[in-house]
Amino acid sequence: MNLFISTFALIFVAELPDKTAFAALFLATCHNPFAVFIGASLAFVIQSFVAVAFGSMLSLLPPQLVHILSGILFLVFAVMMWQRQQPEESDVDSCLENKAAKFSKSLTTAFMTIFIAEWGDLTQLATATLAAKYHAPVIIFTSATFALWTVAAIGVIIGSRAKNLINPILLQKTAASAFAVVGVGLLIKA
Repeated sequence: MNLFISTFALIFVAELPDKTAFAALFLATCHNPFAVFIGASLAFVIQSFVAVAFGSMLSLLPPQLVHILSGILFLVFAVMMWQRQQPEESDVDSCLENKAAKFSKSLTTAFMTIFIAEWGDLTQLATATLAAKYHAPVIIFTSATFALWTVAAIGVIIGSRAKNLINPILLQKTAASAFAVVGVGLLIKA
C-alpha cells in the first residue's frame, strides 16, 4: 500500500502542472468533456503500460524528437481551435445528428494530443524508473494510471465549467493561444 500511495503522490504532483493537464483542460473547453476524459484516459493507460513494460529503456528515446512532435501537434491543434466556427442556433438540428461523430472526434483529438505529448514525459520516465526499481509492475501501473486519470479529471472539470462561465469565442481564442504557446515552448526546448 505504501508503494501505491507514494507512486500516486509522485505522479500526481509531477503531472498536475504539466502540459498534458493543461491540454485536457483546454480540450474540455471546446469538446465534449466526457470524450476528452475517455480519450486522455486511454492514452494514459497505454503510456503507463509502455512505461512499466519497458522500464527505464524509455529514457533512451531522443527527447528532442518527442518535443518536436509534441510541439507540432500542439501548434496544429492551436490553428484548428483558432479557426473553429461556433455553431449558429439554426445548426442545432445538424449538431444533434452529428453528436456521435463529434464525440468520436473529441475522443480521438484528446487521445492523440495526450498520447503524443506524454511520450518521454517526466511522469512516463518516473513510472518506468519506479517499475524498474521496485519490480512491482501491477502496483506501479495501477497507481500511476490512477494519478494521471485524476489529473485529467481535474483538468476536464475545470475546462468544462469554464466554458459555461466565459464567452465561448474568448475561451476558444485563449485555448488556441495557450496551445500555441505550449507548442512553441516545446519546439524551443527541442
